[in-house]
Amino acid sequence: MSTAYVPPKVWRWEPREDNQFAGINRPTAGARFERELPVGQHPLQLYSLATPNGQKVTILLEELLALGITGAEYDAWLIDIGESDQFGSGFVAVNPNSKIPALVDRSAGAAVPVFESGAILLYLAEKFRAFVPTEPAARAQVLSWLFWQMGATPYLGGGFGHFYAYAHEKQPYPIDRFTMEVKRQLDLLDKQLARHEYITGSDYTIADMAIWPWYGALVVNEAYSAAEFLDAAAYTHVLRWQKQIAARPAVQRGRLVNRRHKGLRERHAASDFDGLLPEGQA
Repeated sequence: MSTAYVPPKVWRWEPREDNQFAGINRPTAGARFERELPVGQHPLQLYSLATPNGQKVTILLEELLALGITGAEYDAWLIDIGESDQFGSGFVAVNPNSKIPALVDRSAGAAVPVFESGAILLYLAEKFRAFVPTEPAARAQVLSWLFWQMGATPYLGGGFGHFYAYAHEKQPYPIDRFTMEVKRQLDLLDKQLARHEYITGSDYTIADMAIWPWYGALVVNEAYSAAEFLDAAAYTHVLRWQKQIAARPAVQRGRLVNRRHKGLRERHAASDFDGLLPEGQA
C-alpha cells in the first residue's frame, strides 16, 4: 500500500513539532499580545535581529555613519523572533507581516514606518543619497539585483535552509530541489562577480548589502553549515567578494547589532561597540 501523501480537499492546520520554528508558525496574521515598542532618542528606530535580513539594514546604517552622515544615527532594539516578539501589538502596527526588520523614521515629525528589508535599504539610500546611483542605467542595475535578492533568497532560506538544516526529518526530494536552485544562484553570482568587483560594477551599493549577508555567509559555512555540501569552494569569485566586504569596518559593526549573544542586543551610540572590535574599527 502506498504511503505517499495525498493532500486533502481543504487543508486544516494541525500543530506539529516537526521543525525548529514549529512553535511560532501559524496560518494567521496579526498581533497575539499587547506590547508597545520602545523608542530611543534618535530619529531612526530599528526593530530587528541579526539574521541576514536584519544585518542588511544595520550594515547600511553603519556605512552611512562612516560617511559622516549624522542623520543616520539610530537606536536598534532586539526583536527575538524565537520568543515571538514580532507578534506584539506595537511591532505588528509597524509591520503587519510580523517579520524583522522594521524601521520607524521620526525625522520629519510624523512617524514613517517601513518594513521589508529591501524597502528599508532603498528608503534609507534614497533619503541620504548614498549607495544607490542616480544615473538611470546604473540605478536600474542596482534595483534589479536588489529585487533579485528579495525574490531569490526565499529559495535559499525558506527552501534549502528549512529542509536541509531545520526540518527534523530529512527528505531527498525537497533537499535536492532546493539545492539545485541554490547552486544555480551561486553560479549566477559567481559569473557576475567574475566580471565586476561588486555586484553591479566598481561601486559598492545596497545590492551588495542585500546579497552579502545571505550568500556571503553561505559560502564560508556561516549559514546552515552547508558549505561543503554545496561545494562552496568552487565559487571563487563569490569567495573573493565575501572576503572583501567582510573586511569593511562598517560591515563588522553592522553584523554585531541586535545579536542575542556575542554582540549588541541593543545599539544606541557608536560607543556601544567599544571593546567588541579591534582598536580602530569600533
